[in-house]
Formats: sequence, C-alpha cells, structure tokens
Amino acid sequence: MKANRRNFIKKSFSTAAGMTAATMLPASLFGHDLHHTSRPEEIILNPGRIPKPKESIRFSVIGLNHGHIYGMTQTLIAGGGKLVAVYAKEPDLLANFTKRFPNVKVAKSETEIIEDNSIQMVASASIPIERAPLGIRVMQSGKDFMSDKPGILTFEQFEKVKKVQKETKRIYSIMYSERLGNPASVKAGELVQAGAIGKIVQTIGLGPHRMRPETRADWFFDPKKAGGILCDIGSHQSDQFLYYTNSKEASVNFSQTGNFSTTEYPDYRDFGDMSLRSAHATGYVRIDWFTPEGLDTWGDGRTFILGTEGYIEMRKYIDIEGREGGNHLFLVTQKETKYYNCSNIHMPYGQQLVSDVVNRTETAMSQAHCFLATELALAAQENAFQLNV
Repeated sequence: MKANRRNFIKKSFSTAAGMTAATMLPASLFGHDLHHTSRPEEIILNPGRIPKPKESIRFSVIGLNHGHIYGMTQTLIAGGGKLVAVYAKEPDLLANFTKRFPNVKVAKSETEIIEDNSIQMVASASIPIERAPLGIRVMQSGKDFMSDKPGILTFEQFEKVKKVQKETKRIYSIMYSERLGNPASVKAGELVQAGAIGKIVQTIGLGPHRMRPETRADWFFDPKKAGGILCDIGSHQSDQFLYYTNSKEASVNFSQTGNFSTTEYPDYRDFGDMSLRSAHATGYVRIDWFTPEGLDTWGDGRTFILGTEGYIEMRKYIDIEGREGGNHLFLVTQKETKYYNCSNIHMPYGQQLVSDVVNRTETAMSQAHCFLATELALAAQENAFQLNV
C-alpha cells in the first residue's frame, strides 16, 4: 500500500509538471490548429462569356440503347453540330429520342446514314459490343465517330479499331463523361494545369452507382455484351488518371472484381477496383453498384487529386454535408482552403470536338489518350482477380 501511494504521488507531480510546461508551449501546437477547421472560403464561379461555336458540322445518331446518347447529342449541338438523322432498331427508344429532338429525320437504315456523304460524324450509344464494329464502318465511310463509353469491349476489337483509325485518319472519340461532361472536373483540370497543387502524385477515383435491375435491359448484365464493370465504368477513371497526371504511358498494377449482391446474374460483377501507375504518378479506382436508396442521387462520385503542394477533392453529383446540387470542388494549398461551386462552368468538349472534325486537330482529346484509357480498362477487366466467386 505504501509503495502504491508513493507511485501515485510521483505520477501526480510528473503530471502537474507536464501541465505547467505545456502552458509555456505555443498555442498553435494544440487544439486550435490540430482539431479546428473553419469553413472554407466559398467561391461561386460565373460562366463568364461563353464563346459561340466557330465551326459547324452535320452529324447523325445510330443506336439509342443507353440514355447517355441524350447528353452526347446535346453536347454536339451546343458545340455547333446540326443533328441530321437518327436510326435505331427499337421503336420505343426511337419514339423517345424524336420526342426530345422533334426536327430530326428518322433514317430507314444504318446504311442510309453511313452512305450520306454530307454527314461528318456519327454518334452512338448502341449496345456496347456493337459500338466498335459500327465505329469501324463509320470511319471507313470517311466519317468521324463518337461513342459512349465503353467504346471498345475486347482486345480483338481494340486492335481492329486502331488499325482502321490509323488507315483512315478519322477521329474515334469516346465520351468519358465523368470528366468531359462534369463542370467540377473541368475546373479541376484548369487548377492542375495552373500548378495550384504542385506536381501531381496520385489520383483516387470513386464511382459508386445505384443498382435498379428493373430499369436495365438484359444485355446490361451480360459482360460479353456490356464489357464488365472495369471495362465500362473503369474507363472513366482511367481517363481521369491519365489526364490529371499528364501520363502518356501507364499500366495496371492490380485489379479485382466481385459479385456480392447481384446473385441472380452470376456472370455479372457489381464491385471492382484497380491500381494504375505511370512513371511519375499512381492512381487508385473503386467502382460499385451499392449506392443506397437513401441517397438523393444515383451515386456519390468523387475524385481526389494529390499534389506536392496541396490537394483537390471533387464531389461531383452530391455533397452529403448539405450543399445543394452537384459540381462541388475543394482546393487545399499551403496558403488557403477554398470551396468552388462549379455549376456554371462552361464545358468546352463539344466545341472542341466539332472544331477537331473541321480542322483535323486534337484539341478535345488526343487519339492516343482516348485509346490508352480504354486499353487500361480492358487490361484491368481481363486480368482481374475474382472475389467472392
């Protein structure tokens, strides 16, 4: 008992001495700077003067199997494109499209559009396995091609597309809309290119989606027709990694997929992740179909960009902290923390692509970048370790 009492007294004196010494240390080492963060400065970006398209093209649409075709069509129209004709095998999909774009001509066949020499570009969101063969026919007819992602499903298709593109020198564009169609992503690109966060070290892309099987066609659950989760959604993330890190070459470190909840479709995979690497940067990607019904949108998609002098976080579609809408960007540097509301940002992809068609340039996206993003996604899908199988 006496020994315990002596230890208690000794510890009490040590604690008191420590507390006294602590009062002599700078306050910045304690609570205020370690645990307190003030709300970042909020900046609502204005669109400024949106340039009018300088060029115009005539384009048509073949294949309406994914709703992305509406955004693709609107992007081309906003960029200076004139919608000429549409063809789809499915009457219900065609009826919905012509209701949205009532002045479009309904072609009797795919051939009617491909053989029309006045048409400069064809856009498609057909069943994914059909996109590359269609793109090859379009390029061989002397037209440029704009595909929904995934734009290519197999390495066999990939080699054929590259061969024909090289021979015809036509544009094979894949709209990676999580970057090209998102205002926060556009602003992030401007900040990165301006050196706001220094040299880019890593990107992390999170692409959760909501699963509602009743809204999906049967082909969606067949990887031979839809490509698989890494080939499909993963191509978005591969594109972002290459773009933000300015990587011209890259490889896949590892990849894995699994079916955890969609057991009624045993060949389907509802989860996937992968690691990417270039000579100077790394990237991690996680994609899934587990968005809960309690979220007010289809997925809490986020992208993180780590630099040597700061970092960027994009909350693209929702901010669960309570800020309205989407298109949220947070910038943290050595000097400050800022929040950008990017909803009004002008997205230049449509105008750039139309200009590329007219001037044979690569301002919207280089062909090498487009193909490399797809190649990474294909490699990740093909070599993925199978979880929970």
